[in-house]
Amino acid sequence: MLTQLLKFLSRLKSPSIISTKGNPMDSLTIEYAKSMLGLPYRWGGNNPLTGMDCSGFVLEVLRSCGKWGKYDTNAQGIYTKCTNTTSAPQQGTLLFFGADIAHITHIAIALDDYRMIEAGGGGSSTVSLIAAENQGAFIRIRPISNRNDLVAKGTI
Repeated sequence: MLTQLLKFLSRLKSPSIISTKGNPMDSLTIEYAKSMLGLPYRWGGNNPLTGMDCSGFVLEVLRSCGKWGKYDTNAQGIYTKCTNTTSAPQQGTLLFFGADIAHITHIAIALDDYRMIEAGGGGSSTVSLIAAENQGAFIRIRPISNRNDLVAKGTI
């Protein structure tokens, strides 16, 4: 895990250079999200150095492009601030998963209409770096189709 954190720090782009023009998740913002690949998942986490859960990861990315303030929330809370879309996911579309739109339990960012980047593989018992490593819980890219509970798509 320490090696992954050091790699992340060496790749880290200063949020001050990330563009806020155009798509809310332009290419530079997506590259920032990708720079966190392999970092550990941590339930309730919102810090790249100590681990992030799905909403902590998405909020970190949204803040980097100036689309979110300092307050924290969960996936359901992010959904309430989104503009819904019915079109196919594209780079930067937020993907919401759960039983229905009133019970959203997971959030990810679409890279295109096939892949997403997410903090996943963990759960409420993933509260340490060791637990994340043992559970294979980390920031990763996966096919959107790996989940069958997509309930909404949106942008901020």
